[in-house]
Amino acid sequence: MSAIVVEINPKNPPERKILQVVEMIKEGAIVVYPTDTVYGLGCDIFHPKAIQRLCRIKGVEPSKANLSFICYDLSDLSLYAKNISNSLFKLMKRALPGPYTFILEASSEVPKILHYKKKQIGIRIPDHKVPREIVRLLGNPIITTSLKRDDEIAEYPTEISEIVDLYGKIVDVIIDSGSCGNTPSTIIDGTTDNFEVVRYGAGKVEELL
Repeated sequence: MSAIVVEINPKNPPERKILQVVEMIKEGAIVVYPTDTVYGLGCDIFHPKAIQRLCRIKGVEPSKANLSFICYDLSDLSLYAKNISNSLFKLMKRALPGPYTFILEASSEVPKILHYKKKQIGIRIPDHKVPREIVRLLGNPIITTSLKRDDEIAEYPTEISEIVDLYGKIVDVIIDSGSCGNTPSTIIDGTTDNFEVVRYGAGKVEELL
């Protein structure tokens, strides 16, 4: 069965189209969606079967997967992360929404959600209306992981036609909001006061740290 392709304006996403995607996510759909960096692959954090399926698509064991949550804003931070220092919160407030993923100490809620022991969790608040509106109307974060392809030159697919070719038979929904970039988010380790950059990607780290 082929994925449904839903065209959504990235600047002014119609709520009815966002709700269409949200209803499918609630039912366990795997969704390809745009972000402020690369296209992402996600599902509802409260749907265990969808999480297992997403991990199979990525070719990783759920117990070993490094998964991140897309949140609407920082208001949910205390639900999924702990030991957030004032300096870390100020840094995240400056950086987000933006092209950054913060690795944080996971709260006790995260293992319950993901059904395995997970001491760390990535938090992402992209500067893109489509994924943030999905999360807002869903009422909780979604799992997020980058789309990839086996190509050393262009690691991330950027065009919808290419994404449909690669993922059209293995996901349920592909959101078409035009081209995305091919540079992933910058990953910052916030579990210590050093704020170490784990991966340099989009975003100007020198202006934050």
